[in-house]
Amino acid sequence: MQRNNLPLRIGLGAALLGAVAFTTSPAVALPNCADASLPTHDALTTAISAVAADSVVNGGFNLEMWATIVDRDGRVCNVAFSGGDRGDQWPGSRVISAQKANTANSFSLPGLALSTANLWAPTQPGGSLFGLQFSNPVDPAVAYGNPSNAGGRGNNYGTPDDPLVRRFVGGVNVFGGGLALYDSGGTLLGALGVSGDTSCTDHNVAWRLRDALGLDFVPDGVGLPGDNIIYDTVVDATTGHEVSASGFGHPDCGLGEVAANAVIVAACTLNDGTSAACSAL
Repeated sequence: MQRNNLPLRIGLGAALLGAVAFTTSPAVALPNCADASLPTHDALTTAISAVAADSVVNGGFNLEMWATIVDRDGRVCNVAFSGGDRGDQWPGSRVISAQKANTANSFSLPGLALSTANLWAPTQPGGSLFGLQFSNPVDPAVAYGNPSNAGGRGNNYGTPDDPLVRRFVGGVNVFGGGLALYDSGGTLLGALGVSGDTSCTDHNVAWRLRDALGLDFVPDGVGLPGDNIIYDTVVDATTGHEVSASGFGHPDCGLGEVAANAVIVAACTLNDGTSAACSAL
């Protein structure tokens, strides 16, 4: 009996393999750190230095910033800072900027952009995405360096030899400062993350930085416009918690960032590459 069924089994196996071969598509090459559309370390440093530490424009405390770029797979391409030295920014913001870049890339799509600011409300207790912030934890060996990637010296943080570079750090961050990057053809290249001031200021600086890099060809999003921060949270009288009417809102940080955002968004318009009005802020 077994001998008689063997040809049948072989035939069925061949048919299944044929079906798999017929229906499986080859892997698609996603934009990566070698893509010429993503900024170099020098370009990122120049851009973040130009838009950070200006409370008149950005709101907030007028602090220096860290900025990180990741590719579409989430690999860190570059890390830079705006101050004269790595100690001029909050040290903890280096990894937070990488988290934000990873988050904006991880939860944006070719047709739908989500900023990290858009994730604040849905990740609060009772929100539709509560718990998201605990997924994909940061890999500390990648973040701070170990013998396998020649990191951990500190003096290479924010340089082309930062231990984050060319590695997957992970991390999910759910307040302002992370934005997806789209080129003029609408291709989602990856994302940027900015950290170093209030989360509302971080978003404003990230918006200006994306414009300066010419990677603001953003599709639909839940913000207005695109993936902009939404200020629609109010304190629930019963629970005392901030709640958002849209479900994607972010609290007001209270240092002039809301008014600053209106000016920035009007000058740094989406889908036009680098804007002269934005650069003039």
